[in-house]
Amino acid sequence: MAGSPEAVSTMSGEEMASLARRHTLFDWQAQRNVDPISVQRAEGVYFWTPEGKRYLDFNSQLMGVNIGHGDRRVVEAIARQAEQLAYISPFMVSEARARLGQKLAQLLPGDIEKVFFTLGGAEANENAIRMARAVTGRQKILARYRSYHGATSGAISLTGDPRRWANEPGLVGVVHVLDPYHGPFKRVDDADTALDYLEETIELEGPGTIAGFILEPVTGTNGILIPPDGYIQGVRELCDRYGILLIADEVMSGFGRTGEWFAVNHWNVVPDIMTIAKGLTSSYVPLGAVAMRPQVAEYFEEATNFGGLTYNSHPLACAAALATIRVYEEDGLIENARKMGELMRRHHLELHERHPCVGAARNIGLFGVLELIRDRSSGEPMAPFNGSSDEMKAIDRHLLDHGVYTMVRWWTIMTNPPLCIDHGQLASAFSVLDEALAIGDRAVRG
Repeated sequence: MAGSPEAVSTMSGEEMASLARRHTLFDWQAQRNVDPISVQRAEGVYFWTPEGKRYLDFNSQLMGVNIGHGDRRVVEAIARQAEQLAYISPFMVSEARARLGQKLAQLLPGDIEKVFFTLGGAEANENAIRMARAVTGRQKILARYRSYHGATSGAISLTGDPRRWANEPGLVGVVHVLDPYHGPFKRVDDADTALDYLEETIELEGPGTIAGFILEPVTGTNGILIPPDGYIQGVRELCDRYGILLIADEVMSGFGRTGEWFAVNHWNVVPDIMTIAKGLTSSYVPLGAVAMRPQVAEYFEEATNFGGLTYNSHPLACAAALATIRVYEEDGLIENARKMGELMRRHHLELHERHPCVGAARNIGLFGVLELIRDRSSGEPMAPFNGSSDEMKAIDRHLLDHGVYTMVRWWTIMTNPPLCIDHGQLASAFSVLDEALAIGDRAVRG
């Protein structure tokens, strides 16, 4: 009720943060270090605190608000669905579920035409590996070290980055392999070299024991790692040769982020299983899905699908996804991501040329990153692996003080805005970033 103590609009930012710190647990951090931004509203590429401070969201929150914040078409679709049918069991069907399944079959790569809905990306990956094991009768799952697949028990076992460490021992049968990328200023393997290492691992582990290989076609939080040409195609060929299911985690890279509906489309590869979430609803409500080719779906015609959750195929989420997909299509956001990605590449190049601390810059569509270094000769990164530094913290602080929010992780700065961003907004964010990088420049040696 308007004016009640519970109404968010009556709270100051400090009141919101204080109550949240007192009564709720925050993700991925010691609670005494929590210093959240209090947010009252959001629209387009911006969000605002209760006091009116505006931030440009240069990371689409967690690389998921692809269409931008507060789009009325999606908000109203959710409201209409809530008025008509707010919830039914996943053993029943709603029109929103039926229409979303049909629409996804039209958008998904190749002959993929069936999906299993989940609550988000982690649950999608959990179900993907469960399905791969069931279909193949094998138990091992290959995954890459520089990866993140979610925080649930199985998904964090698949994850290669340090977030896995505190959750071990994890799922039995997960085998991690190296990526083509090996760190700042280190060589990047060409496709043939990386594929040779991968095949050697397959041979040593026993091809007949491996159910699937899960990978992010373009790696997300571990550095926006774009595979060398031929790598994804080569992985597809190796999986075919050894009867291994290729599982593409498109939770972050899907729905236009790379300038294509799905990242695998850049290489004309169709995975056996593909997981999606985030951009599926632009993160307005939770929804994920496991998409599968006919040979995978066919298995479950006779065999039981031993998986399910109370909120699977939720009508509100399916309605949100349908409306979100319409926004992508009506506003030409996939094409805009492609065009703005070209502009982002020019901004990246300018920063790389102007700032000694920028060791590398890369993007594919509006999926981008800057790598910062403190030594031009050795390539020593501005912060250690799985750590931070005074300089990276100061750069993050400068960005926030000047109204730009993004993910600053280890030695990287993410550049992943909503796909609706325009030329002026992109230039504005890069102007603030240009100023912030002067902090890094002062720390550079050599």
